[in-house]
Amino acid sequence: MVNTFFEDTIAAPATVPGTGALTVIRVSGPDALRVAGNCLQLSSGSIESLPGYSIHYGSFVNEEGELVDEVLVSVFRAPHSYTGEDSVEISCHASAFVASEVLRLLCRAGARMASPGEFTRRAFVNGKMDLAQSEAVADVISSTSSASLRVAMNQLRGGYSSELRSIRSCLVEIASLVELELDFSEEDVEFADRTRLSSLLDEVLAKIDNLASSFRYGNAIRNGVPVAIVGAPNSGKSTLLNALLGDDRAIVSDVPGTTRDTVEETLVVDGILFRFIDTAGLRSSSDEVEKIGIERSYKKLAEASVVLALLDCTSPEEVNEALISDIVSRINPSSQNLIVLFNKVDIIAPNLNVTLLNNEVFSSDSSAVKLYISGKTGFGLDLLKKELVSSQKAQTYNSDQTVVTNLRHYEALRNASDALGRVRYSLSSGLTSDLLAEDLRDAINHLGTITGEVTSDEILGEIFGRFCIGK
Repeated sequence: MVNTFFEDTIAAPATVPGTGALTVIRVSGPDALRVAGNCLQLSSGSIESLPGYSIHYGSFVNEEGELVDEVLVSVFRAPHSYTGEDSVEISCHASAFVASEVLRLLCRAGARMASPGEFTRRAFVNGKMDLAQSEAVADVISSTSSASLRVAMNQLRGGYSSELRSIRSCLVEIASLVELELDFSEEDVEFADRTRLSSLLDEVLAKIDNLASSFRYGNAIRNGVPVAIVGAPNSGKSTLLNALLGDDRAIVSDVPGTTRDTVEETLVVDGILFRFIDTAGLRSSSDEVEKIGIERSYKKLAEASVVLALLDCTSPEEVNEALISDIVSRINPSSQNLIVLFNKVDIIAPNLNVTLLNNEVFSSDSSAVKLYISGKTGFGLDLLKKELVSSQKAQTYNSDQTVVTNLRHYEALRNASDALGRVRYSLSSGLTSDLLAEDLRDAINHLGTITGEVTSDEILGEIFGRFCIGK
C-alpha cells in the first residue's frame, strides 16, 4: 500500500451528467473498494477480491436492493492508480438522476463528496506527480488548440519538471559548497572556486531567464494570441472580424463610430488559438463615450501580440499616412508584429494592380507585413491567416522545448533570477559566504515552489480550488 495522508474516501463525477451516453463516477481512498462493493452486485465474487487494471459488469443497487443502473466498474489498486490510492470508476448511464443516486448511495456507504481538484491533489501528495504536473492536468482539460495541448502534455509528462530539477540540483550543489565554508569560517577555507562558481551561475541564470522569457509566448498559446484590429472608423474592422469568423459577430454599419467598445472572439488557425479584438475607430472625437472606446482601442493595441492596422484604400493618402504613423509610434517592434492591411480593394477597380498601393503608406515600419484585402469579398483573407500563423511560428518552440504558461511559475522564475542576480553581485564585490548562501537558498526555494518541493496548504488550496470537482 502507498503511504497516504488521507484517511477518508471521496467520490465525484468525472464527467458531466446528461451531456453524453455515459457518466463516470470516480471513487478513491482507503475504503474505495468496500464502499463501492456495498452498492454493487457482480455476477461472481466481490469487488474487494478483484485484481487491479480490470473492468467488470455489475448491477448498482439501492439500500432496498432495487436496481439503480447496470454499470461497468474499473478497479485500480494502490499505488497503481491516478491518485496512488485504491480507486474505482463506475460507468453508468448519463441520466442526471442516475448519477446523483449513485453518488448518494456511495456517500451513504462511507464516502464523501470530493472538493474541487481533490483527486489530483491526492495524486500530488502521494507522489504520483509534482505540482507543475498537477497544474498541467487542468491545462490539458482546458486546452483549446493543438499548440496549447502540446505544451500542456509536455508539462504533464514531466519535461518541464525535469529541467527545473536539473537547475535546482546545480544550485543545491553550489549552495552546499558555500555553506560548507561557513562551517570552517574561522579557518578561512574556500571550498567553492569563485571563477567556476561565477561560470555555473551564468549558465543557471541563462536557463532561468530563457524559461521566463518563454512566458509571453506560452501565455498567448494558453489563452489565445491577442490580435488587435485597429484603424479609422468605417475602415472595415467589424467586417473583417465577421469575415474571419464566418459569422456576423460584430455590428456593421455605414455610420462612423458604430463600435464603441472592444469585441473579442477566438479562432483556431493551423492549430494556434487567436483572440481577435475588434476596436473602436481611431479618430478625434468630442463624444465622451466614443473617446472612452478609443482609449480602450489604444490599450488593446499596446497589449496585443499582433496588430492588424486596417487602412481604407478609398481614403485620402494623407489620412492613411497620419493613421499608420500614429499606430507605428505605439508599437513595440521587439514584442509585437505589425500587419498593415489595405482594405476595400474591391471598390477601387476589379483589375487594379494592387502593388501600386505600396506608395500609399510612407511612415509604416519597414519590417511590417503589407497585404491587400477585401473584408467584403474575402479577397486576401487566406493569405492573412497564413501571415498570422507565420508570426507565431517564427517564435514557436519545438515540442520538446519547455514553454512556461503559468503566471505563478513565471513569477517564481523571476524571483529566482533576482536572487541569483544578488549572488552574482556578491561574487563580483567579494562579499562574504553567508550573504551568498542566503540568496542561493532564496533562489532554490523559489524554484521549489513551482514543483511543490516548497509549498503550503494555502498555496495548494488556491491551486486545486480552480480545478473541476471530478479532477
